[in-house]
Amino acid sequence: YKVNNLKNEESKTRPLVISFNGGPGSASGWMHLAYTGPRVLNISDEGFPVQPYGYKENPHTILDVADIVYVNPVNTGYSRPILDDKGKFDKEAFFGVNADVEYLAEWINTFVSRKDKWLAPKYLIGESYGTTRVSGLANKLQNSHWMYINGVILVSPTELGIERDGPVEVANRLPYFAAAAWYHNKLAPELQNLPILEMLEKVEAFTINELTPALYKGGFLDKQKKMDIVKKMSYYSGISEEVFLQNNLEVPFNTFWKTLKIDEGYTVGRLDSRYMGLDAKEAGTKPDYNSELTSWLHSFTPAVNHYMKHELKFETDLSYNMFGSVYPWDRSQNNTGRALRQAMAQNSSMEVMIQSGLFDGATTYFNAKYTMWHLDESGKMKDRLHFKTYESGHMMYLRKEDLKTANDDIRTFIRNSLPKENTPIKY
Repeated sequence: YKVNNLKNEESKTRPLVISFNGGPGSASGWMHLAYTGPRVLNISDEGFPVQPYGYKENPHTILDVADIVYVNPVNTGYSRPILDDKGKFDKEAFFGVNADVEYLAEWINTFVSRKDKWLAPKYLIGESYGTTRVSGLANKLQNSHWMYINGVILVSPTELGIERDGPVEVANRLPYFAAAAWYHNKLAPELQNLPILEMLEKVEAFTINELTPALYKGGFLDKQKKMDIVKKMSYYSGISEEVFLQNNLEVPFNTFWKTLKIDEGYTVGRLDSRYMGLDAKEAGTKPDYNSELTSWLHSFTPAVNHYMKHELKFETDLSYNMFGSVYPWDRSQNNTGRALRQAMAQNSSMEVMIQSGLFDGATTYFNAKYTMWHLDESGKMKDRLHFKTYESGHMMYLRKEDLKTANDDIRTFIRNSLPKENTPIKY
């Protein structure tokens, strides 16, 4: 782990942000060296690699409002399990939705005690699979360690175990398709000329009110109605009617990434569709590689290794695992969304903020919105759920404009979620 804090502060009561990335085998270096920490990657304003590699001061770090600890779970970053005399370890103790939450809650308890932070307001932030992790941790910390959390920040959230299979899952793809198509100028002029959020309002309304009910009827959908739906899906996505018909209206994500810019000879990225790739053949059902991920590793890996050695003075022959092996990962009994709701119910001061990039095709913004809508279906806590979008992808902070905006959103979230001094926390 790595702690960032400001000295000469009232450290015992200063807010603490506990930060996790995802994967689930991903190191914490992504948000550490590109988002909330004191240093930020040397990249272009839109998030593409440049040389010389490296990093610079982050003018938008949230260190002005909180201390931050970046945690690398087992087999990520420099974290390694202790092996037995046969060179093995119990993978089941670490590699699974619930095992992960169990041991990390123990670790956080120990960390807070050793660093004397029990009096501090505490926040959990997770990105991608890290949102599954922190949703489970909020409940585990409160109910097994009696450590209450002020706020949870979900960056590019997963489904959190909230079901959406079948017609809902298929329909939920379309707003992301529209966002990516808008970015690449693949929509009709009357849509292309709209501000993106205004355009997406139209797509979301169609998705909820027309597309989802039509998909429920499957092969029994009226033929004319089907053609009307196909025309609108094509209109809002930049993908031909023929492709939708060939796929019975269920165009896979891989097909979209492969097809959107095929007329120009490029694929688009999965985690951030602003990035483009170049396949060996235009034929095929999916891109040859993730163009955004190769771009990110191009920038991150040299910078992280240099930062650890030269700024943090950490010398080791271990490889820094940007992605470590956590196979096999037990994904069963994922009730983390339900766990987060329970934690919020038990703690009336807890707030949750979701941050989503519009061009993220892995954890799409509309799926994130659906997760928020169904996190508490009673609607009694909706004023404690906050949703922010950005004109970028999975790691929205790589875009210079969104680095500032997203950090400002976290800063505001922390300040607004701190209860007033000596005010009772109750319903």
